[in-house]
Amino acid sequence: MRGRGHLTVGRVAELAGVSVRTLHHYDQIGLVRPSARTAAGYRAYAAGDVERLREVLAYRRLGFGLREIADLVDDPTTDAVAHLHRLRGLLLDQRDRAAAMVTALDRELEARAMGINTTPEDQLKPFGAQLYEAIGSDYPATRRTEPRIAAQVWAALGDARTVLNVGAGTGSYEPADREVTAVEPSAVMRAQRPADAAPCVAARAERLPFADRTFDAAMAFSTVHHWQDPIAGLREMRRVARRVVVFTHDASDTGWRHRFWLTRDYLPEIAGLVAGRPPMDELAGAIGARLEPVLVPWDCADGFLEAYWRRPEAYLEEHVRRAVSAWTRVGPQAEHRAVGRLRDDLASGRWAERNRELVGLDAAELGLRLLVA
Repeated sequence: MRGRGHLTVGRVAELAGVSVRTLHHYDQIGLVRPSARTAAGYRAYAAGDVERLREVLAYRRLGFGLREIADLVDDPTTDAVAHLHRLRGLLLDQRDRAAAMVTALDRELEARAMGINTTPEDQLKPFGAQLYEAIGSDYPATRRTEPRIAAQVWAALGDARTVLNVGAGTGSYEPADREVTAVEPSAVMRAQRPADAAPCVAARAERLPFADRTFDAAMAFSTVHHWQDPIAGLREMRRVARRVVVFTHDASDTGWRHRFWLTRDYLPEIAGLVAGRPPMDELAGAIGARLEPVLVPWDCADGFLEAYWRRPEAYLEEHVRRAVSAWTRVGPQAEHRAVGRLRDDLASGRWAERNRELVGLDAAELGLRLLVA
């Protein structure tokens, strides 16, 4: 049967690491039905059957129930490539959850090595933490709307009256004088939206549940780097709105790492987080956008990664770092090393000597951009 492009049920079970009984059960409930039989009457799997089984097993190992999996794999609007993108994103989320848990456990180990007993609450927190559960709780304290940047974003929205905010998070930068609809996939972030915030839909950028040209404008603020497929997400925004405004970071120019002292001198691992992202000209070209530089004021109210470029002491604060996903994603070893070196350099005066030209600046150009289409 292999010569005819099929695999026997035993061979599929061996390759997939599941029992033949499991495959029989999937067949009986209609989840994965092999399309052929051997001469002896045994189940035989074609390439398409194996592809469907791969999707089922991937979703199963991510913790989905069989009924949920059936709905996912039978979705007529999702092809094999879309499933791969979705699975990739779910696995990245799982990786980030694991990284957040490792960080929390490392902190407890450090505390115990110093003779400090952690509370029951602290011990349990890591086991419920996703990436945004690890960083999201600090958003209200440090991730606030910066009015000077907001003014630039809102000006780019032009005369739009209806606005879709994609990857909306807790609702920063949503214009209060317009009709806003928000999209946010993270339940943790949705739960932190104020009671009077715009209505929020649970969806991803790559698959917006709206008809063509539903909105006057679609905006996205500091979220593209979390998307599974940034190009697809931007094209979706372009589909549902006549104007698109996106705040993001231009990492395509290798010089950006040297413009910002944190990535240059203390946390070069940030470069690894942006490796593989589509370059800025490709993002802009996908929707026919122009680029506008966004300067970061020295007293920026929004605590994104670059916000404290003239206030280096802020990066020593745990709650500041936890509100920026990059600190969790680089891992505890890189974080501890970077914070330790920065603390030493601030104490010795080395940081001030290296960065004395920053003292007289009111705003810095650190690679932040608006895409406006």
